[in-house]
Amino acid sequence: MIKMIDAMYKRHTVRKYLDKNLPDSFIDVINERIEENNQKYLLNMKLITKDSFAIPLFFRLFLCKGVKNYIILCGNHAKDLEERIGYAACDLMLYAQTLGLNTWFISGTYNKFHVHKKVKKSQVLGILVIGFGMNNGKPHKEKRTPLEVSNYMENDTPEWFKNGVEATLYAPTALNRQEYKIVGNGNMVKIDMGDGMYREIDKGIIKYHFELGAGKENFEWEK
Repeated sequence: MIKMIDAMYKRHTVRKYLDKNLPDSFIDVINERIEENNQKYLLNMKLITKDSFAIPLFFRLFLCKGVKNYIILCGNHAKDLEERIGYAACDLMLYAQTLGLNTWFISGTYNKFHVHKKVKKSQVLGILVIGFGMNNGKPHKEKRTPLEVSNYMENDTPEWFKNGVEATLYAPTALNRQEYKIVGNGNMVKIDMGDGMYREIDKGIIKYHFELGAGKENFEWEK
């Protein structure tokens, strides 16, 4: 099993999957990881296997293939639910990568009626497709630079800040726009998000990546 930080660099979105079931041993450890995240971040996420109907027919015909396992990203309605979902989903994406699996985070184009029936009392914010990809995906060609997405307020930028910012450039943001700014001042860090429907989910994902790259022990999030 590779480390989470190595998984961060290897992970790419995959939309086509082999017709191969998840082994029981994988299902067990994925469910354990989901439950850990549910307990820690007060969520109700759930793994669904052998179900191809979470993806609308049009997308199954023309965009993706073999999708039949997914994690429902959901929780009780709250102001910060989207950020918590983004953070926890990122943990699950990278954990899946350490197992040799591939993932696809879908925020909008899934069969909402079908998926919502499986977690009736929760607010669903998307699904995380998981499985054995036909390939490992490709990195995005138009990745922004660290200077475009960050600003450190003092003269000497510490290595932990540079490493954290670099890690965020591998985060899967909505429409791959990378519309955020990370600002550092001493050991305090904040993230300013751009406009967009999924900005709070993106914020959670970016936070996870920054922490993984920078090391949680090196800084604090500005309130």
